[in-house]
Amino acid sequence: MYSNPLPWQVLSSNVGVGVLTDGWNLDTVELNGEGSRSFTVDINFASPFSSFPVIQLGLTGFDMDQRESSRISLKAENITESGFQAVLSTWASSRVFAVEFNWLAIGS
Repeated sequence: MYSNPLPWQVLSSNVGVGVLTDGWNLDTVELNGEGSRSFTVDINFASPFSSFPVIQLGLTGFDMDQRESSRISLKAENITESGFQAVLSTWASSRVFAVEFNWLAIGS
């Protein structure tokens, strides 16, 4: 009753985005300074997995305004066999000019 196991596949990369990236909106603050902002990075795997992989994200660097509190969130969403979306978010009066992160996808 054993089936042939599929070999593990591991993919990874590092990503840098910021004010020079089209659509970047994390460096602006609304007038009241209360709003949250998100920026989505589409990650497409070089070769697809046969099922949904596990995604690990790691924040490796950022450039933020030093006058306000630093707030940043990094999450993997919409994970498929061929990619996922990395969602960067900030809120209140934080201004984020650039972010660097690594991702690791493990699956079969």
